Amino acid sequence: MAELLIELFSEEIPSNLQINARKDLFSNFENLMKKYHVTFNKITVQSSPTRLVLIITGLPTEVVIPSREIKGPRTNISNEILDKFLLSHKAQKKEIYIKEVDKQKFNFIKISSKKIYTENILKENIPKILSEISWKKSMKWSNYSLVWGRPLRSILSIFNNKHLKFSYYHLKSSNIISCINDLKEVRKSINSLKDYKSTLEKNDIIVDHEQRKNIIQKEIDKICKSKSLFQDKDEKLLNEISNIVEKPYIIFINFNKDYLSIPKEIIISTLKVNQKYIPLFDKNKDLTNNFIVVSNKRDRKNFIKIGNKRVVEARLSDAKFFWERDKSKNLIKQINKLKKIAFFDRIGTLYDKTQRLRKLAGYLSDDMKINKEKAEVAASISKSDLCSDLVVEFPELQGKMGEYFAFKQGFDADVAMAVSEHYLPIGFNTPIPKKPISTCVSIVDKIDNLTGFFSINEKPTSSKDPFGLRRSAIGLLRIIIENKVSLRLQDLISYNLRLYGEQNFVSQNKNITKDLLDFLKDRMRNILKEKKIKQDIIEASLSSHHGDNFLDLYNKNFLMNKYINKETGKNAVSSYKRAFNIINKEKNDLKGRPDEILFRKDEERNLFSKICEIREELVSKNNIKDYESLFKSFSEIKLLTDHFFDNVVVNDDNNDIKNNRLQLLKMFCDTFNNFINFSKLEGTS
Repeated sequence: MAELLIELFSEEIPSNLQINARKDLFSNFENLMKKYHVTFNKITVQSSPTRLVLIITGLPTEVVIPSREIKGPRTNISNEILDKFLLSHKAQKKEIYIKEVDKQKFNFIKISSKKIYTENILKENIPKILSEISWKKSMKWSNYSLVWGRPLRSILSIFNNKHLKFSYYHLKSSNIISCINDLKEVRKSINSLKDYKSTLEKNDIIVDHEQRKNIIQKEIDKICKSKSLFQDKDEKLLNEISNIVEKPYIIFINFNKDYLSIPKEIIISTLKVNQKYIPLFDKNKDLTNNFIVVSNKRDRKNFIKIGNKRVVEARLSDAKFFWERDKSKNLIKQINKLKKIAFFDRIGTLYDKTQRLRKLAGYLSDDMKINKEKAEVAASISKSDLCSDLVVEFPELQGKMGEYFAFKQGFDADVAMAVSEHYLPIGFNTPIPKKPISTCVSIVDKIDNLTGFFSINEKPTSSKDPFGLRRSAIGLLRIIIENKVSLRLQDLISYNLRLYGEQNFVSQNKNITKDLLDFLKDRMRNILKEKKIKQDIIEASLSSHHGDNFLDLYNKNFLMNKYINKETGKNAVSSYKRAFNIINKEKNDLKGRPDEILFRKDEERNLFSKICEIREELVSKNNIKDYESLFKSFSEIKLLTDHFFDNVVVNDDNNDIKNNRLQLLKMFCDTFNNFINFSKLEGTS
């Protein structure tokens, strides 16, 4: 069996681009193998900053392509399209035969079984596969037309221990590997995978990113154990670090303890975000002045250690200066400075936004039964830290710095916390604000974002969401669901629109409330999938949901998912199914309520009485419905429907009685559908 080795040698590629390129390369080659029925043992894709490497083992040298029938264009199509079809499959007109599919005639050809060399498949398709790599950021250089993540210098290609020749733009593949060591380039001919790995090892290059990651983690664990320190493991950071070195060397460094007087978030951000270093903590989880640098070279003379310590202390010195200056700046007075910071050109400045947030928070505080003054103050100062030099220097600390400033200036703890937490959640599974004031400000901030951008028709598209509106919507829904917040969302949106109007921003979307609620309903689908709710339950609930009570919608889904496969759920579904199947066959349009005067049997009266009881529970004005009790009623009705179907003939000879009984069954189905559209549940239609 043969091996394929491809190395794409380039200038240094950023970590995130490496990760995407590895995924694309793997899936593209896997699809190629399937297309040509090529068997293999394993596909491996690895990368270092300068190398993207593909290895496929256990390949045959030739492949038998089975015969197959290929459907072409319809018979009434133009000759030009037919010629293109034939050309793409290297066939001739005499090979065409006609078959009828779905009452339409199509041209077909049959490809005969044939043997093909694996080498030829690879030569023909590798350039196509390389062009299919999707780079989030790419570049062209010199006068070449090739677009790549970073300038591509050479392509090493070996198949079955021989050089596999092909061209890709201006580059020709070779069997030469380039290794740059101490600014000296070493070039060597390679004939096998074994030879390739040996050459990399001799030149201190580890191309396997997972191997580098494991080495880094083991070395960090050793240091932490020996010094009684702890690492707050950050998988994203570890992946990034392992992708920026070709052979990792771990360096333990410390900075001046005096800098520990500034907020730990500033230090951690300096180390992790700015420098890609690993901060270390003591047994009490307090930040220490120790950190780890992963270097690409051995630091025999401590030059790297000294240089990195200087860099960190210089940045911390700047941060300390900003902290000392910014912490005393009055947050209330900073609000006026927000007039100079644009929120978005068509919906005003951050000052405009905070004025809306203050009024929205006051409005919502009544519904949430929380301190109105605190909610309004928290909303007013929620963006003030954006005026500070610290946040300009460390934008990832917006909100958190505001919390520190608020504490230092004597604001109540829950007000200070709201300044930080109103940005939460920042991701699908990240924490949400829990304190009432934080929850209130977070909700109105997200509502204002959604209302503002929807009012000027800046809605997300299928591929783009530049203002993070999906994130805002999911965050809003998560807060409502997880904190069990019952609020009048439509009223809040309407009030928000009025506030925009008072600031002379005119809505360009006449259907904004409907569009926004539909958008939230679509995002709800994602949340329900994440919670492992069955797909048919999701569709059944969303199709019957009207209005703005998303906590109610979630509770219905949770309850249905809990009981659907238990006796309670099965009873409810089977009762509905029997009634639904009868009225679904009726062509008459059944309208109106059944007339009690036309009831002839107790089974009709009992069923009608129970339906009315359930309907009263469903239309209850109490926002917190007892769905457990309601679903129990859905289950208990089975006994009544069984008695009804056993003792009542629906298709009575008297047409009025027949229609009345059908109306009773329709009322029964409508009542169930008012809760959730049972007709969309599996097995009901």
